[in-house]
Amino acid sequence: MESHDVVVVGAGPVGLTLAVELGQRGKSVLVLEKRKQLGKLPKMERCNARTMENFRRMGLAERIRRAGLDNDMPMDVFICDETLVREPLVHHHYPSVSELKEQYRETNDGSCPAEPYQLISQYTLEPLLVDALAELESVEVRFDAEVTSFIDDGASVTVRYRNSEGVESIVQAAYLVGCDGASSEVRRALGFELEGDSLLEMRQALFYSENLLDRIPIGSGRHYHVADDKSSFLIVQDDKKHFSLHATVASDEEMPELFEKILGFPVEYETLYVGSWRQRLMLSSGYSSGRVFIAGDAAHLVIPTGGLGMNTGHGDAVDLAWKLAAALEGWGGEGLLASYELERRPIGARNIAASRKATMGRRKWRGMWSPALTDRGPEGDKARAELAAVADQEQRWSNDLYGIELGYGYLDSPVISYGEDYAIDELGLDFKYTPRSLEGFRLPNVHLEDGTPLQDSLGHEYTILCTGTDAEAAQTLENAIAGIGAPVKTFHVASEDARKVYGEGYLLLRPDLHIAWRGTRMPEEPAPLAALVTGHLAVRGCAAHEHPDTLAALAGGQ
Repeated sequence: MESHDVVVVGAGPVGLTLAVELGQRGKSVLVLEKRKQLGKLPKMERCNARTMENFRRMGLAERIRRAGLDNDMPMDVFICDETLVREPLVHHHYPSVSELKEQYRETNDGSCPAEPYQLISQYTLEPLLVDALAELESVEVRFDAEVTSFIDDGASVTVRYRNSEGVESIVQAAYLVGCDGASSEVRRALGFELEGDSLLEMRQALFYSENLLDRIPIGSGRHYHVADDKSSFLIVQDDKKHFSLHATVASDEEMPELFEKILGFPVEYETLYVGSWRQRLMLSSGYSSGRVFIAGDAAHLVIPTGGLGMNTGHGDAVDLAWKLAAALEGWGGEGLLASYELERRPIGARNIAASRKATMGRRKWRGMWSPALTDRGPEGDKARAELAAVADQEQRWSNDLYGIELGYGYLDSPVISYGEDYAIDELGLDFKYTPRSLEGFRLPNVHLEDGTPLQDSLGHEYTILCTGTDAEAAQTLENAIAGIGAPVKTFHVASEDARKVYGEGYLLLRPDLHIAWRGTRMPEEPAPLAALVTGHLAVRGCAAHEHPDTLAALAGGQ
């Protein structure tokens, strides 16, 4: 029987990212995709800064930027007065990728990521990732392969799949991961339910026009919202020649007519697709069972508002990949894979809440629509001014999300050692990013003296990061982690900027660059800490009052 380390169900961006992460670690991966070929429909359209940081670590960031939107194009957002001809009611300027890169080079206080966001359509990203996987000998993507059933016997997972001609095949794997979307068969087979809200039903149309973007009178941008009674929203796709329109209209036939009306000037175009979709905010009741896991839309559904859908799933894939690799390599304890759901499900819930807040902000100004807005006299001027004043504030929840994208942390993980001074009970919905060099959080980015991000010096191993302190003292902890079989290294950063951001002492970083422990000195007994962060000592949340003896050893460096 054909055998692999991991079978991934679904060749969307999340499943392909998981396969890249595993393949770069040398793991045998089979990706099964029921489609005969990749599609051309616009779904996700933006990799946020955290996602691009991860793609940088995979060596794919520049390849993605070359394939995506022109890096010199501003990412502006407009709220339009009926058409793209009239002066916009609101114009929010957002810098281009090139401008952001320059800003980031000049800022070294931890507040800027290693990479800016990138606008790239899903139908561009998917084939790029498939091509990247073709360079990894241990990974195969198999199309026209619909999974029909699987059996987890506790030692492995046996997967059955068939092609469109009805030919069945069987494959065995150590682990199975369902990245098979909102209607996930893997999730259903596990008995998990999507819980949450189903909201507006909308129609989506995809249009092609060679020169439309250059002709828009109000200027180039990525999003054009229209203040009408149909929630109309025009998105520029990555090649600047495809445009997706979303609106609440009654029939497919109305979409081209609405497109022409919104433009307000004649242009040659072709309608490529019209269909319907429903806004949903939902979270799966579980993320894993035994040797089977789910990730991406199979685990959580968010409204595209805020662009958190694929990016949240990407974070799932990055978290799960290194833990699966650890289990396959034999050094990962049971607590490591168990931590996947405990870490990522709260982030899924938080991002759903953030998407809800962004959606409510947009609904607030859209709810102010009335026929008076179309009046070109004083009454209309007043109505438009009032809507614009509200939209100027409320629309920002959809676009200013650095705090959600970069500021997330794992607050109750069994494989993170929380110090006695740890005081964060919940993440909240802070949309502004505040760097935190605390347990559970993503390591804030600092540039080294040569201008490269510190992240570039960190690989797939655990890293003991030393700032302004004795690096040799870290040898005891390094030995304890290495003794378990986990890859580990010590890295000393001498820069003053790093000391200001990270504090003086030690940070133990996981392979995903989340902080697993911090201290001003090494623990006297490093073995319990090494056991905990590798999943061999599952102390849920590490509350001091619940586990005083263990905490005394783990937090000895505090």
